[in-house]
Amino acid sequence: MDDAVPEATPVREETEPEYDPAAPGPLNVPRTPTGVADVDASLDRLGDADHLATDGHIEVYEDVHRGLRDALTALDARPGPPVPPSPHGPRS
Repeated sequence: MDDAVPEATPVREETEPEYDPAAPGPLNVPRTPTGVADVDASLDRLGDADHLATDGHIEVYEDVHRGLRDALTALDARPGPPVPPSPHGPRS
């Protein structure tokens, strides 16, 4: 018989990470859905900047700007209903 007692495994205490005011953190700015999938996806992308250092924000902002600009451009490209001719003829 072995009289050796197994060593107890040390218990790791869970500690909260130290607060670092310079660390990236979420801004928690509420984003209200617009109902337009492309626009909402672009606006949701802003949340990606919450976990980046400040120098990483520009890439996210440029991507969001590009997505919103494309959504606005697409509005101009969509054909709408034909405009009825004016009874007064074309205006000069």
